[in-house]
Amino acid sequence: EVNMEIKVIGEGCEKCDKLYENTLLAIEELGLDAKIEKVEDLMDIVRLGIMTTPSVMVDGKLIISGRVPKVKDIVKLLS
Repeated sequence: EVNMEIKVIGEGCEKCDKLYENTLLAIEELGLDAKIEKVEDLMDIVRLGIMTTPSVMVDGKLIISGRVPKVKDIVKLLS
């Protein structure tokens, strides 16, 4: 199994928290060995080159931007 590095990016907004929650549930459902991290500091977000939040990056690649997909949609994106 691949060890993924997932970053949920957003400045602590409600949508960002929801996206983090949904991403955790998706990882759990897939049984992935993933390191998940919340990126909430504006400077860190800018350094990552993210323009729209909430976003999700997997291994440095942006897979979700500016929306909060349902858990099942995140499952699809991660599998």
